[in-house]
Amino acid sequence: MNGQRTCLNGHRFVKTSDCPTCPQCEAARAPTDGWMAKLGAPARRALEREGITTLGELAERSEREVLALHGMGPGSLPKLRSALKDQGLSFRTN
Repeated sequence: MNGQRTCLNGHRFVKTSDCPTCPQCEAARAPTDGWMAKLGAPARRALEREGITTLGELAERSEREVLALHGMGPGSLPKLRSALKDQGLSFRTN
């Protein structure tokens, strides 16, 4: 089958894109609570690649910077704004 792959953990999956992420491994490592749990996997990975793992670290970035990350879509911004607001934080404005 075209696009069939096997991850390092032995899971077999099919991808039509170049994305190497195993869906089973990604689902197993997804958080079940907290602000990151509200995000889709691509957005969560985008933040993790940038070393953003806390809301304090997120608040050091502007919306424009976050939206420019590969994997971050505009649908994630309201969720991030809400999570920041709940902690009395916001995106950097400049």
